[in-house]
Amino acid sequence: MQLQQTGRREFLMAAGAVVAAGTLQSGSAMASQPAIQDPAEVPTEVPADDGPRFRVSLAEWSLHKKLQKKEMDHLDFAKMARLEFDIDGVEYVNSFFKDKAQDAKYLADMNKRCSDFGVKSLLIMVDGEGALGDKSRDGRMKTVENHHRWADAAKELGCHSIRVNAQSEGEYEEQQKLAADGLTLLAQYCAALRLNVIVENHGGLSSNGAWLAGTIQQVGMENCGTLPDFGNFWINQENNEEYDRYQGIAELMPFAKAVSAKSYDFDEEGNETTLDFPRIMKILAESAYRGFVGIEYEGGRLDEVAGIHATKRLLDRCFKEL
Repeated sequence: MQLQQTGRREFLMAAGAVVAAGTLQSGSAMASQPAIQDPAEVPTEVPADDGPRFRVSLAEWSLHKKLQKKEMDHLDFAKMARLEFDIDGVEYVNSFFKDKAQDAKYLADMNKRCSDFGVKSLLIMVDGEGALGDKSRDGRMKTVENHHRWADAAKELGCHSIRVNAQSEGEYEEQQKLAADGLTLLAQYCAALRLNVIVENHGGLSSNGAWLAGTIQQVGMENCGTLPDFGNFWINQENNEEYDRYQGIAELMPFAKAVSAKSYDFDEEGNETTLDFPRIMKILAESAYRGFVGIEYEGGRLDEVAGIHATKRLLDRCFKEL
């Protein structure tokens, strides 16, 4: 059924409220509308039970310098992932196809590129669309609506999630309440698309593992989880306020539906010089998580291609040592 934009939004919000209440059913009032899936059935891309528990994926931000300098086109990301790195799972960043979220032809081209090279689209990292924990209800609603097009695009690309930010203002508990409200509204919309909404520790209180874990618990929806990033635990860098990364990762892993292996630099033995990758991978191994671990290289000494290769070698070694 083709729905008007406003009607579709109202329907999805109303249906999402039913999901959140845990009373999902196909009553007569919804008989003429698209079926809403139980969020518990929303997939996370995981390997087969008889395959390796962890696999390497590639976050597009690892190549942000090349993309920003126009040395590489976004449409070549899947090709680069496969041919240069032999990686078959990719994680997009919305800023590199900012005006293409509703361009059906462009999204079809992205799908074709993935199909041509045997690559799976996993998620879209969404930035710059407002604060999901905005202090005003209207502000939160506007931000949620800004994310709708990226959720729709993720669905078209076959992704399992959109990655969002839990940005807010105020005291600890106030920010938690506001962010949980915005996330709930967005998770309700995404439940109808069988998509996850996953939050990265990405500055401010979101880099406090206990705060973010508590926020996800307040949302209480199966399709709202986390994307633990190995490196983003600065709460306030100006005040030198940093959360313990190993504690934070452990607190976020129970809700993880994707993982970001941040890396910066490497020593002569191939070890990351600022992060204890074996220790982090042990935390992952002690959790229930199965799936992709996404490379997100942000270093400056090695160029991006060399940095991605170094990160992949280190991850492969860690996987074997688990």
